[in-house]
Amino acid sequence: MTQPWIEGRMEEGVITTSLEQAINWARQSSVWPMTFGLACCAIEMMAAGASRFDIDRFGAGAFRATPRQADLMIVAGTVTYKMASRVRRLYNLMPDPKFVIAMGACTVGGG
Repeated sequence: MTQPWIEGRMEEGVITTSLEQAINWARQSSVWPMTFGLACCAIEMMAAGASRFDIDRFGAGAFRATPRQADLMIVAGTVTYKMASRVRRLYNLMPDPKFVIAMGACTVGGG
């Protein structure tokens, strides 16, 4: 996806822009994950944000607790029949574009 403020400037080898446009580009291109831990895999998700694995160096360390601020749902743990409606409700509250990652053996394989 080409940004309008970059077009025609790559031939020169130099990109000039304002600080505001650079900040807006970074905000638009960042991933904002929502924490949704259901079982023991949630501990692994917390470890991914800790200092040993440091997911923040990839620009995804600012976990959001509300679906209205997130564009990535990380489902960590077993989704039971009772929890399925809540997962769908949280998914529907997320703004577009939205993405989902199933994290852990319980989520991917059912336990």
